[in-house]
Amino acid sequence: MDANQTIDKPHPDKTAASDPTVYPWDIGAKVAEVQELLRAHGFHLILDGDYGWKTEAAVKRYQKRHGLRVDGVVGSQTWASLRQTIKPRTRPLGEGCSGADVYELQGLLRIAGFAIKRDGFFGAETKSAVVGFQRHHHLKDDGIVNAVTWAVLGEKLTVPQQRKRKTWLSR
Repeated sequence: MDANQTIDKPHPDKTAASDPTVYPWDIGAKVAEVQELLRAHGFHLILDGDYGWKTEAAVKRYQKRHGLRVDGVVGSQTWASLRQTIKPRTRPLGEGCSGADVYELQGLLRIAGFAIKRDGFFGAETKSAVVGFQRHHHLKDDGIVNAVTWAVLGEKLTVPQQRKRKTWLSR
């Protein structure tokens, strides 16, 4: 990085109001969302909704790379940065799109269990399947296939039900 180059840090007010601060050892859907975003940034994480040491290490590496406070905590600035700096592998897809990438999307949705036709056109049937997939994986269910949805489709993983972590005190 050039010494004269500045880092455009995201502002906390650009994050969704529903984004709580996520801490190491948390468990649940918001942790899975952090993992999805980190995977979209190229980190190799298992999407399990468990903020263990691997997720914490990835968050810290991400924070360091993007000039954020390196504490392993996903607060408002880290949320905003994760969302603003995703480099999509492919173009976002929505209703009305067509082409080879839509054909591939439909194939992935079929593998994920959705009975849709594979014709390369993103119509109402494909949108309905995308919304169903997004809901199942606790993603924003808007029917738009963005970088996060592509990342989860590529892995075909499921998010487990929220569970309580056992500690040495509860044994």
